[in-house]
Amino acid sequence: MTITAEIHLRSPLLPLVSVAELEQTDGVQCPHVIGLEQGLQQLVVEINAAEPLSEETLLELDDVIEATNLGTARGKEVYKLSVVLREPIAEAFKNTPDAGLVDAIQITPEGWYEQKVFKDYPAFNTFRTSCEEHGISVEIGSITQDSSTSEESAPYGLTERQYEALSLAMSRGYYEQPRQTSARELADELGISQPSLSDLLGRAERQLITATLGPSPRLEMLSQ
Repeated sequence: MTITAEIHLRSPLLPLVSVAELEQTDGVQCPHVIGLEQGLQQLVVEINAAEPLSEETLLELDDVIEATNLGTARGKEVYKLSVVLREPIAEAFKNTPDAGLVDAIQITPEGWYEQKVFKDYPAFNTFRTSCEEHGISVEIGSITQDSSTSEESAPYGLTERQYEALSLAMSRGYYEQPRQTSARELADELGISQPSLSDLLGRAERQLITATLGPSPRLEMLSQ
């Protein structure tokens, strides 16, 4: 049940945000991220600048420890950079293994724009929670599900549609206190009416209760 999400990560501690903040820089993309060892990453970046940045300029930034100019591609200077991850960022990324980049990271002074693919909604929720627990704001631009997945993959006896609605509600913070989204916003995203969304979530919640606690006359009375 593959999930593809367009997200904006906001944190001044994210790697290479400092590069995007340079006055002569007019766009930074990172098409390749290579994990090295804990706390370190190697990235290939394309930088659009009025004139090429020197390796010395990049090494003056706090998080860059190695910089190599690889030349020019598509009118942009390409660099291989080794960076030190700040502890909160390293911890956030370490806890989210079931995800991969679909496209290049767009790096801005505010943070990263990414398109990521996740194994399923729980993997996305793990990523979102880990980021927010470590001070990284997660703004969701869009989230879509691979429609080729069969209903047999939905757990706890849920239908595919129930699982999709419930997982989306969880990922958007619908069950948080206070709520981070509304039923109308969830309904719009799923392309259904608000009453249909409420009915869908209600059926999913009842199925989860039945699957985990077992059927009982008392639960049946409460669900009616």
